[in-house]
Amino acid sequence: MARVYNFSAGPAVLPEEVLKEAAEEMLDYKGTGMSVMEMSHRSKDYETIIKEAEADLRELMNIPDNYKVLFLQGGAHQQFAMVPMNLMKNKVADYIVTGQWAKRAFAEASLFGKANKIATSEDETFSYIPDCSDLPISEDADYVYICENNTIYGTKFKTLPNTKGKVLVSDMSSCILSEPVDVTKYGIIYAGVQKNIGPAGVVIVIIREDLITEDVLPGTPTMLRYKTHADNDSLYNTPPAYGIYICGKVFKWLKKMGGLEVMKERNEKKAKVLYDFLDESKLFKGTVRKEDRSLMNVPFVTGSDELDAKFIKESKAAGFENLKGHRSVGGMRASIYNAMPIEGVEKLVEFMKKFEEENA
Repeated sequence: MARVYNFSAGPAVLPEEVLKEAAEEMLDYKGTGMSVMEMSHRSKDYETIIKEAEADLRELMNIPDNYKVLFLQGGAHQQFAMVPMNLMKNKVADYIVTGQWAKRAFAEASLFGKANKIATSEDETFSYIPDCSDLPISEDADYVYICENNTIYGTKFKTLPNTKGKVLVSDMSSCILSEPVDVTKYGIIYAGVQKNIGPAGVVIVIIREDLITEDVLPGTPTMLRYKTHADNDSLYNTPPAYGIYICGKVFKWLKKMGGLEVMKERNEKKAKVLYDFLDESKLFKGTVRKEDRSLMNVPFVTGSDELDAKFIKESKAAGFENLKGHRSVGGMRASIYNAMPIEGVEKLVEFMKKFEEENA
């Protein structure tokens, strides 16, 4: 069977080249006579895999030496707790709530101290990013938290909030590696990899070294301390070894493609094809304020639940998978991560035009 165009929000499309390479190495990784899946994480071969993955990510994102890169488990959800457990020294943190996952992170932080919701876009179903140029940052806040790209609602921070000198923590799960970022503006960047990098089961944490201390909230388990993993180069326990191996392959693919500047151009071009159509369509419309639109996740609706359902059914039959919007918002959503080729988006728009003609 031919490969479909997979618009899933995560686990999501991976570069075909990477999948083919992994398939070739499945039974015998570089003459070891075994699969990476079967390999000891303490072996020399695996040590090379994880070290190269880290080196390539550092190069791609231009990560300074005073930041640690950790490959952890538990997905982004575990970071909702790990961040406050490790950073909430004053038991105060400020949250900007722009979607479902920021909302969950805020609720989780409230278990550990005083979490303040200092801005939100909940009043308009998270369809925009609030102005964050002059927020009521708490004087004793340990950090300010954002979810930089909102997968469900299709919004993206184009300007980082003014944290007034406080540490910025960002969940970048659905936009990491889609464009260059200045890592020095953040205390912590973390990302579940299953959207733009690799298979589910790995979370990458990029953390400034001064934030890695013994001084964590009382009762913080050993496994939930950043220091545990930083001191052991992400090998304190058995890591999600195969997932990290695939991430490493994706980093090499990104370098081969020309790095993050090139990815940004590609992603802007792809998104423009879809947004331009949505802006002129009589049937379909985007749900996000134009200046806050994500390059990665594009939600849209017809205005009729019946037509939405018909579109989802017919698009699937035509080879476009996972276009159904998140259950909390309905409608449709096309996730067009790095590995989605531009022809996937062009073919989707062709299909949408045809659908519009037939259902106008």
